[in-house]
Amino acid sequence: MRLTLILPVLAATLSLAACTPPDDGVVMQAGVRDPYSTAADGGAIYRGDVNRPGNLLPGAQTIAPGTDFAAAGTTVYFNEGQAVLGDEARATLTRQAQWLAQNAGFGAVVEGHADEPGTREFNLALGARRATSVQEYLVSKGVESARIRTVSYGKERPAAICASEASCLARNRRAVTVVVPPAAGV
Repeated sequence: MRLTLILPVLAATLSLAACTPPDDGVVMQAGVRDPYSTAADGGAIYRGDVNRPGNLLPGAQTIAPGTDFAAAGTTVYFNEGQAVLGDEARATLTRQAQWLAQNAGFGAVVEGHADEPGTREFNLALGARRATSVQEYLVSKGVESARIRTVSYGKERPAAICASEASCLARNRRAVTVVVPPAAGV
């Protein structure tokens, strides 16, 4: 008997809840886990209206529509032997993701590079990890993964030829994003 009373009340409650219109005036807040954050807990909370078109996450710079990709920055740099993105690299990649969102027909090839020290195999693997870090960050910013391809050149295509000067070697520890026109495919 109890079951016969509970079921109609439960069905009526569920049907009323399903008919509630969405509140468009609600400001959304969502916890976001940024795997590249240097904060102790790795978390960040965005507090803003994510429903408003054109709203950007804090710290993002705006790339004007029609701007050349180079304005976003094509290269990010890494510390020696690392594939972890720093704050400056993340800012550059955020601009790249914004440009790619504005130019949905374009794809991207991310080239991972390494400096001279180390074996060929080690530097190819390090270049691959750096390219993958960039790809994952761009995907986390909303770029479809199918639009991004990675390639590692290791130490085979240095930006600068140097023996052991630290500032020279640092220029070779990089990932370069090259945009691919729509007709070329990725």
